[in-house]
Amino acid sequence: MAQITTVGPQKKIIIIGGSYGGVSTAHYLLKHAIPQLPETTSYQIIIVSASSQVMCRPACPRALISDEMFPQEKLFVSIPKLFDHYPRGSFRFIHGSVTELHHNDRTISVVGVTGTSEEVDFHALVIATGASTPSPLHGLNRDEEFLRANWTEFRKTLPTAKRIIIAGAGPVGIETAGELGEHLNGRAGRFSSTLEDPNVAITVVSAGPKILPALRPAIAKKAEAYLAKVGVTILKNARVKTVVPQGAGTNSASITTKATLTLEDGKTLDADLYIPATGTSPNTRFIDSKLLTTDGRVDTNPSTLRVDKAGPRIYAVGDAASYARPAIHLILNSIPVLCANIKRDLMLDAGKAESSLSGEDRLFKEDTRETQMVPIGKSQGVGAAMGYRLPSFLVWLIKGRDYWLWTTGGLWSGKQWAKET
Repeated sequence: MAQITTVGPQKKIIIIGGSYGGVSTAHYLLKHAIPQLPETTSYQIIIVSASSQVMCRPACPRALISDEMFPQEKLFVSIPKLFDHYPRGSFRFIHGSVTELHHNDRTISVVGVTGTSEEVDFHALVIATGASTPSPLHGLNRDEEFLRANWTEFRKTLPTAKRIIIAGAGPVGIETAGELGEHLNGRAGRFSSTLEDPNVAITVVSAGPKILPALRPAIAKKAEAYLAKVGVTILKNARVKTVVPQGAGTNSASITTKATLTLEDGKTLDADLYIPATGTSPNTRFIDSKLLTTDGRVDTNPSTLRVDKAGPRIYAVGDAASYARPAIHLILNSIPVLCANIKRDLMLDAGKAESSLSGEDRLFKEDTRETQMVPIGKSQGVGAAMGYRLPSFLVWLIKGRDYWLWTTGGLWSGKQWAKET
């Protein structure tokens, strides 16, 4: 590890969030922005994250079944260790949660995992806090220990469950249904369209007229056929009105609680395990509501990824930001744009003449083409990429075999960002 000596207080570039957007932004800036700034050693990148480990969140629908599904050392990776090779003093990790952003004073309030409080000033800020899932089985709503504890409790009940209900027919709900269906029921033979007498009755409740709303109807129909072969039933146009007990499936205390769902048409459904999978909620409660859109995301310039209302050198990226729909491929597409604009702003603040910088702001443009891949169990899946329908084999090859785990090594280590693009 190289060692540097700092003169005077460092200018802190704080990144709130330690997942796809946060880790990628930190690597990119340390490789391509900080080294080109005047007085390089006067800047420090800081990641603040409630979890000390980054994980491949898309893998949760399969990982929640058993630790044997994935190599755990690849599924969960220490964030501080990912930055050990950078010059000493250029990076800091704060293990804690941001409780308030004071954008006018340019400080954040942080509560560490040990309960200590800290006020940290920033020169630049990137909000990359992502979003939380309604079920604690599907992501790092807190930290890795919390997620693992919920998986453990869920697995204790899984062998005796006879009725599982999943509310939500987006990718996470459908993937979870497919994984549980294959694991508990097996798969019907090649010449059977449905699995007769499944061991466990698994039902997906969809509020809309079709599942997987981001994909064309023909692809959604194919997904239904694959689900039928692992014993999964779909209820369409069936919105959940109430769940008793209230909050079932949404926290550690109720994750294995039997529940009764009442639909808007009055029909009731009983579940031994209830898994809500109805979208996500952006992690932005620490931010002034004036900086948020009506859906709770950070009001982000859709082209530059700056948070224009918050003042200079404040940005947002990923699921907590409003510039694009939540999708990992769009997060990764936005990183070079975000970091180029951060670099430009830092250069100008450091006294560089605008005429000496190459070009103007880089602009992000969301790719709105049909792109989504949804594995149905370990061997089949549906999806599209850049508007083209993908065969089941390609969905398995690209995503279904390990839910993107083959991509995260280079991403977490920063090798994916070795070149400035």
